[in-house]
Amino acid sequence: MLRISRHSPTHSRRTPPRTLAAAAALFSLAFTCAALPHSGAAAAGPRTADGTQPTAPRTPQVPAGVTAGVAVFDRQTGTFTEQLNASATFRSASVVKLLLALDFLWNRSPADIPDADRARLDAMLRSSQDSAANHYWSTYGGPAIADRMITRLGLVDTAPPPAGYEGYWGYTAISARDTVKIYRHILESAPADVRDFIMQRLRQSTRCASDSFDQHFGVAAAFNRPWAVKQGWSAFSAKGTCGPGSSSSARTQAGSTAPATGAAGVDLSRPALHTTGTVGTGDRSIVAVLTLHPDGTSYGRAYTDLGRLTRSLHVPGGTAPTGTWYGTWGSDVAVRNDPALGDNLLTRLPAGVEVLVGCQKKGQSVSVPPYTNDWWAYLPQYGGYVTNIYISHPDNQLPDVPLCTEQH
Repeated sequence: MLRISRHSPTHSRRTPPRTLAAAAALFSLAFTCAALPHSGAAAAGPRTADGTQPTAPRTPQVPAGVTAGVAVFDRQTGTFTEQLNASATFRSASVVKLLLALDFLWNRSPADIPDADRARLDAMLRSSQDSAANHYWSTYGGPAIADRMITRLGLVDTAPPPAGYEGYWGYTAISARDTVKIYRHILESAPADVRDFIMQRLRQSTRCASDSFDQHFGVAAAFNRPWAVKQGWSAFSAKGTCGPGSSSSARTQAGSTAPATGAAGVDLSRPALHTTGTVGTGDRSIVAVLTLHPDGTSYGRAYTDLGRLTRSLHVPGGTAPTGTWYGTWGSDVAVRNDPALGDNLLTRLPAGVEVLVGCQKKGQSVSVPPYTNDWWAYLPQYGGYVTNIYISHPDNQLPDVPLCTEQH
């Protein structure tokens, strides 16, 4: 049943619905309100008129309440451009899947692996499939995989899961600087066929992970392609909303019986969201941003905070996408192929997430009492539209967003 919450009284520029048709339009949104709209564009990351990244702040901009470990390595100069708590350890969540793939391919050529393993690795690296990770972890020694890769790659902060939780691959401890080492090994030391196999799949990262979570946050949202990413998330209570439907419960790999901390004080309970990968032509920069968020943080809030932090970084070779970042309000907000209601759903946004708006145009009028609006915002990173009702700004038409051209 559709439910509408109490709204802010600031809605003078949105017209209340006057007919029963408005209520029908509201029902077709398949939306459940979860938060109040607020005025003003969300704090934008660094961007210029041509989309290039300007001079970055002196230090990474970490949102309040977020614990972060950051490392950005410029492979062209062989130097770090950003380091913040780079040796601090975090539970890896799905970032450890890089080590699972490397361990399996250590003495194997991708050309010779069975079709079943090729399919599992495809799903694990592109769509972060947990069942594939479970297979490699249980089949090839669990914590012994972490021990082998620590020795092989010379990792200094990485550690297996704590005693009693050996089956939880996501509890493997990792740091931002060790993550850079992992990518440097893939790019600079691994056999060429292994390098190409892994990197091709990270470049083909799907927006929707296998558990229906939107995984194109952080690096994937902050920079134009070329990029390659392996993301991680854990301990969020919401369901995944990515894709035409939402069906998956949150992936935590933590479980309700997880200890508060593991080996070396690694936090195993707070919501974790990590973005790692490469940015720029020739994989110029390696980026690792590992974050923990306050208990109860929503996925959309963490997604937004990690995005703001990533956009504040100095990443050589990276270019920022053109557009303006805005907050959204509500949950299950639909992104549609056209600026109209109907059988045209592309995906649904994480609740309250910040989005990049490229342009706007008039379309079908939509009513969400007490608001009515016929303006729609085009989200270039999704390739679709959301009604401006759910963009966090009091005006129907956004004042600093251009009109869409005919190709949209």
